[in-house]
Amino acid sequence: MPRVSIIIPAYNSMRYLPETLDSALAQSFSDFEIVIVNDGSTDNIEEWFLGIQDSRVRLISQANQGKSVAVNKAIAQTSGEYIAFLDADDLWEPTKLEKQVHSLQANPRAGLVYTWTALADETGRATGRIVASHVEGKVWKTLILKNFLASGSTPMVRRQCFDRVGLFSPELPPAEDWDMWLRIAARYEFAVIKQPLIRYRKHDSNTSSRWQQMQTSSSLVLERAFQNAPVDFSDVRDQAYISLYRYLGWLAIQKNAPQQALHFWNRAQAISQTLISWDAIRLRLTIFLLNRLGQDNYHHLRQLVYRLRRKTATKSPR
Repeated sequence: MPRVSIIIPAYNSMRYLPETLDSALAQSFSDFEIVIVNDGSTDNIEEWFLGIQDSRVRLISQANQGKSVAVNKAIAQTSGEYIAFLDADDLWEPTKLEKQVHSLQANPRAGLVYTWTALADETGRATGRIVASHVEGKVWKTLILKNFLASGSTPMVRRQCFDRVGLFSPELPPAEDWDMWLRIAARYEFAVIKQPLIRYRKHDSNTSSRWQQMQTSSSLVLERAFQNAPVDFSDVRDQAYISLYRYLGWLAIQKNAPQQALHFWNRAQAISQTLISWDAIRLRLTIFLLNRLGQDNYHHLRQLVYRLRRKTATKSPR
């Protein structure tokens, strides 16, 4: 029985999947199994898999039913004490599993351990931006305000958590991950590895970029979370919705929709006229620049900033 079960849901992901799988197979911790779930792909994933020689890797195929159903099926067909999730377009650094297993062994009250995330371009090259969080322990109140895990490829979860809180909700894409982490946080502590041990590719196919669908599903996640909160956290309800609308504003910016971003910014400000944060100011400034410079000039400016960040960024730990 392997110590860790790695689950990779895949839908038309052959552009990235081979490199993603290589990053999992290159882990310094080797006591694992990998289950790739082909969620009704129309690419050549099954033919490609015939060339995989590592006995630790399995492929499950199903009709297209979405990420949650794919992941739930894999959880049911794996046996590891710990479960790690890897999106088919992301990359792991070689010590990720080793450090997470050690963390869970050292923190018996933790149900989930996550790491920092390095943002990357479509080629997998780091952009210089790191999503970092120091939050650990009892994290529900912080997590309801922001999904600080940043990516579904970062957490490792004790299997017993799913026995207690249930599986992923298929009706909540693309916010099903946030819903699950909140359900786990209501009952377990979190631990964090303060190193960027995954690279999250930013590209047009990322599910998180679908801000229209994200608005609906995230609002439902919030309502469910407050109904089932471990204690009365109604004091943070307004701030949770403010944070959600600002996040949706940033997603709209990514899709070159400044007017929609402004709509979300206004909805956040309507909840509280006094809560002005640096993030709110930065979002409003970005909306202004996108409107003033136009899409092409704004993206040229952003790419210049990214290039400067790459030059100053230190190498990710191996």
